[in-house]
Parts: sequence; structure tokens; C-alpha cells
Amino acid sequence: GTIQPSQSDYFQATRGGGNGDYNVIVLAPASVQEMADFVDLAFELSFKYRNPAMILSDGVIGQMMEKLVLPPFKPRRTEEEIRRECPWAAMGRSQGRRPNVLTSLDLDSASMEQKNLHLQAKYKEIKEKEVRFESILCDDAEYLIVAFGSAARIGQKVIEMCRAEGIKVGLLRPITLWPFPSAEIARLSRQVKGILSFEINAGQMVEDILLATNGRTPVAHYGRMGGVVPAPDEVIQALKEKLIK
Repeated sequence: GTIQPSQSDYFQATRGGGNGDYNVIVLAPASVQEMADFVDLAFELSFKYRNPAMILSDGVIGQMMEKLVLPPFKPRRTEEEIRRECPWAAMGRSQGRRPNVLTSLDLDSASMEQKNLHLQAKYKEIKEKEVRFESILCDDAEYLIVAFGSAARIGQKVIEMCRAEGIKVGLLRPITLWPFPSAEIARLSRQVKGILSFEINAGQMVEDILLATNGRTPVAHYGRMGGVVPAPDEVIQALKEKLIK
């Protein structure tokens, strides 16, 4: 990719950038307001689950100018508060407690497996409690567009234009790319005639949609690459050609 608008880093964010059976919480803002709000949310989730959290923006949202209400200021935690609220933290001085050693090196396979099982239980809890998405005009939708970030902004215009033509299209916007809203997409797949994954890339999120639908309804992808941002007309044409015909 380049520094132009694109969403070609979906795999990098949701599939990880290193070894290990791990997951990163990934938040995908679709506005300047969410860019600000998600900073606080990312820290909250990261501290709550002791897990990395990523804000995955794109070149459109990153350079957009919109009205913004800054979240309220939060005073910095004192060292005493950190010790009390985060007993796992590496503070540099133990002060009578056992030192906290942060390491992933364990040459005992059985012990390492137990650590991994502990992490998998945590990821399961995150998937149960922290899925976030926005649903627009999905109740009566015959076709569904799934899009995140700036693509979802374009998707809102797409469903408006489709509805004006009498085509009942809804939009599902994943806010958390991990954990992915698989259960909601699975539910909607039982109602719609087809799903279009609209991403500004060669097709990445579409794999998660295919897993969620499990063959219940046709799934297609439309996107542009290299920093080209599609117009709503292009997306509508793709929807008609790939799914409505």
C-alpha cells in the first residue's frame, strides 16, 4: 500500500503480526468523533483485559475535518492507585511484594499450554462481552452491505440511494473488527438474499463474513485498491451485478 486511503491492513490487524495463538482488540472508527472516543475506549479495554488494543483508522478518516466534542479530562492515576488497581503492573520497585516478571519464555511445554489455555479463556470472554457494531435499516433488508471505517460512510449513501430505487438494502458496520460481529451477521444471513462486503482493498473482511454466514446466503466482495476511494454509484452497480442481477 501507500499513504493513500486504503483498508488493506485488515489482515495485519485482525490476524496478528507475530507468533502465538493471540488476538488484538481492534476498533474501527468511522468519524473524527470516534477517533477521539476510541482512544479512551481502547485504554479501558486494554487495562480491563490486559490485552493490546488497536485503533484501525484509514487515510480518509485520518485527514477528515468534522466537529468534535472532546471527552472529559481524566486526571492521571497516582502510583498508589496504579499499585492498587493494577497489582500485575511492573512498577520498578517491589516494596515488599513479590516482583512481577513479564515474560513469554517458558521451556516447560505443559506449563506453557496452561498459560495459553488461560489466554484462550480470556479471548472467549472478550468475544462474548465486547462485540460492537452499528446496524442501519437492517430490519426489512433484502440485501446487506457490510463495511467499516470510511467505506461505511460511503455505504450509508449507498443504502439511501438504493432505497430510493426501491431496493431494500441495509448496512452493518463492524465497530470491533476483533471481536467480529459474527453472530449478528449469521442472524441477518438467514433473512437476506445476499451480502456485499464493501472494503477499500482486494478482499479481506469478506473471509470473516463467509465464515459467519456458513453458506446460508451468497456473499460477494467489492473494493478498489491503491488508494482509490469508490463512489456510491460504483458500489450500487457492483451490488446489482454480483447479487441482484
